[in-house]
Amino acid sequence: MKKIEVVAAIINFENEILCVQRPKNKLSYISEKFEFPGGKIEKGESKEDALKRELIEELNFIPTKIDSLFLTVVHEYPDFELTMHSFKCYSETKNIKLNEHISSRNA
Repeated sequence: MKKIEVVAAIINFENEILCVQRPKNKLSYISEKFEFPGGKIEKGESKEDALKRELIEELNFIPTKIDSLFLTVVHEYPDFELTMHSFKCYSETKNIKLNEHISSRNA
């Protein structure tokens, strides 16, 4: 089974948390679902550097602060195993640009 390692940002702005919605995907179990923004860690890249790169690529966004690792979760999907490292992040703005996602919500 293919294994994928990713990072995700739990972005806090004024006690709200940002989630973004994935676009349509051939894998129905992840298509159009909400997630924390982030993505794959590239070879030789630290988790924090991957998170910063992914947030810029996906949202044109740089958090004000990134805390240390919050939680790592391993989940097995039908086609792959995902290891997700999540980080609490803080922002002084809600200004993002959805470059890959179809919508966003703050809760």
